[in-house]
Amino acid sequence: MDGESAALEPNPRSRPSPAQRLAAWHRLLVVTLLGFASGLPLALTGQAMQAWLSMEGLDVATIGFLSLVGLPYTFKFLWAPLMDRFELPWLGRRRGWLVITQLALAGVLMAMAATSPGDATRAFALLAVAVAFVSASQDVVIDAYRTDLLPAAERGLGSSLNVLGYRLAMIVSGGLALIWTDPAQGGGWSWPEVYRFMAGLMVGAAVLSALLLPRLARAAVPRSVARHDLVGFAAVVAAVLAGAFATDRLVGPLLRALVDAPAGSLAAKWTDLLVLLAGIALTLPLAAWAARRARFETLLSGLASYFAQPGAAAFLLFIVLYKLGDAFAGSLMTPFLLKSMAFAPAEVGVVNKVIGLWLTIGGALLGGALMLKLGLWRSLLLFGALQMASNLGFWWLAVSGKGLMPGLVIPAFDWGFVQLAAATPVDGGLLMVIAFENLSGGMGTAAFVAFLMSLCNQRFTATQFALLSAFASVGRVWVGPLAGVLAESIGWPSFFVVSTVAALPALWMLWWLRAPVRALEADPITARGADD
Repeated sequence: MDGESAALEPNPRSRPSPAQRLAAWHRLLVVTLLGFASGLPLALTGQAMQAWLSMEGLDVATIGFLSLVGLPYTFKFLWAPLMDRFELPWLGRRRGWLVITQLALAGVLMAMAATSPGDATRAFALLAVAVAFVSASQDVVIDAYRTDLLPAAERGLGSSLNVLGYRLAMIVSGGLALIWTDPAQGGGWSWPEVYRFMAGLMVGAAVLSALLLPRLARAAVPRSVARHDLVGFAAVVAAVLAGAFATDRLVGPLLRALVDAPAGSLAAKWTDLLVLLAGIALTLPLAAWAARRARFETLLSGLASYFAQPGAAAFLLFIVLYKLGDAFAGSLMTPFLLKSMAFAPAEVGVVNKVIGLWLTIGGALLGGALMLKLGLWRSLLLFGALQMASNLGFWWLAVSGKGLMPGLVIPAFDWGFVQLAAATPVDGGLLMVIAFENLSGGMGTAAFVAFLMSLCNQRFTATQFALLSAFASVGRVWVGPLAGVLAESIGWPSFFVVSTVAALPALWMLWWLRAPVRALEADPITARGADD
């Protein structure tokens, strides 16, 4: 931890004064609000966007490919060094970047609202990528600001409140948005109106960031390293663009000519997936080579620091795999519930996005409490097995259909910001499956985040934190294209069986890594550095 954080630590031998207590509450309020700002854009390029695309009539495979707009979340560590090194005028390094990214989010969301996903799918997808890029950049700054702001004694509560704000934002942008857009039961909003409203919320977040956030102490930045980072980042971007160009102009046409499948056919969609994988296989080594040649020092030193740990490579693979089955089943959840099961948008919004997210918060709290008794390794194993079993619930729903279990009726209400025009019946099977999935997912997330934190220590910068969290999001982003084509090829019941099997490698690997994971439980040094 640098001097910025140390300067904020209270004297442990003195009782906090009223002013110190007020400052602590101010910090915790700020962390909660930043969590809300961080969570708001995620559904707007994820499940809320999928609902919009489903209502526009796009096919499942296309929606699956469009989940790739979340790619910036997996590569944010590439530009995190720039946000760590360069300070913007007037507002300081962290607050300045926050205001810039939040205003940029508002602008791109307005542009998405003005673009039809059915008539201009490519332009819409590019704007969604821009939202994900700026949102991932905002996350980098928020992680760094939270680490710099909170004294060690406040980090546990601060992290919980950050998650609370994040989940509340997902309820707004994921759950309430579905209710607002239900023409029969909700407010009758259009999706462009929803996105314009979210843009307004991001403008409000920028104003609060400029006026409410405490200023941090200024840290010295070595300019020579900053120049290396700037040149290195430019080289990596050039390598990625070169890889994308080669894929689009050379690899793609060659593979499509070899397969020669009719446009729009299932074989053509599998070919598109093969082109995507070939492009990744070409681009990633090219970007790594460019980073080394251009001396992208912060990125390279961050990687070297992580891989110096015993078992680092195995831990990194486990990070990718642990949430893979969960991500597989959840990647196309909204199209499955809306298009295949024909649930109403308001019903899905209430159960999956509102009740479900509160159950996720409850599962996370329950998981945290159980971890005190079970320890890290046993918690990861038990909660991972429950996550895997929850996928079978969706298999049962796909096979059995709706109406097999008694449900409940949500009465009509009008709270001003959200309404149900008439009482809405909720299917009992849907409620049971979503409850189990969110409770188990919340417990798994609690254990998984604790595991990620145990791998970090005080030497890790915001860049290195972005690196681990980027790898943690690989499954959530990359399974979408495969999931869409697979679901269309084999049907939903078989798809959910495959998603269940996809969770097995992580559990096997966890059993194999039980000794090093248990060693992390007993290491007080890494525990103290968990929030970096």
